[in-house]
Amino acid sequence: MKVFKLSPSALNLFLDCPRCFWLERNKDIKRPRGIFPSLPGGMDLVIKKYFDRYRVKKEMPPEVKDKLPGKLFSDMGTLEKWRSWSQTNLMYEDNIINATLSGALDDCIMEGGFYIPLDYKTRGSKLIEDPRKYYQTQLDCYCLILDSSGFKTKGIAYLLYFWPLEVLENGMVQFNVEPIRIETNIESAKKIFRDAITCLVKEIPNASSSCEYCKLAEKRKNEF
Repeated sequence: MKVFKLSPSALNLFLDCPRCFWLERNKDIKRPRGIFPSLPGGMDLVIKKYFDRYRVKKEMPPEVKDKLPGKLFSDMGTLEKWRSWSQTNLMYEDNIINATLSGALDDCIMEGGFYIPLDYKTRGSKLIEDPRKYYQTQLDCYCLILDSSGFKTKGIAYLLYFWPLEVLENGMVQFNVEPIRIETNIESAKKIFRDAITCLVKEIPNASSSCEYCKLAEKRKNEF
């Protein structure tokens, strides 16, 4: 029997368009991608190193000291594994549908024996939209894989947003830092996970009327 291995990003694709998800997982036909900007990835590494410097001192960075609960997860060796897609041992297994869900965390907060996922986000400007629209499933999945791996969660996670305010002398950039508390639901993550697997074992779904990629494929097909 085939074993399915999914990630939070795969579930987001499923929610966005079941047909595109089915094609990617079953036929290795991926959505076309443009040039991916390197700045967000570079910022992610810089932020992790910055937080790690305070982690070894068992302190919170001053920008978030009074904005985040608890303390930073202190086991650097374990955190490095959790941050790696190839090494992470955080996963949720459903033996009934023969599938696993795993993912890589940016960081984690400890509060009263509970583990709280912390995910870094960079933007070009101030946050306006509700971030749950884009990241609710991702954070639900992080709590699910932590909880299923023996690290008890408490139904919350944090998004930590960075966006530039101004450029100072010597090329120094000042950022605004804003944490957003998100209530999580691991049962919701389980349902989406099961629904995604059900999609994969059935026939290809119909094209979605709201999916730009499905519309483009249909247009190209009709042109030839």
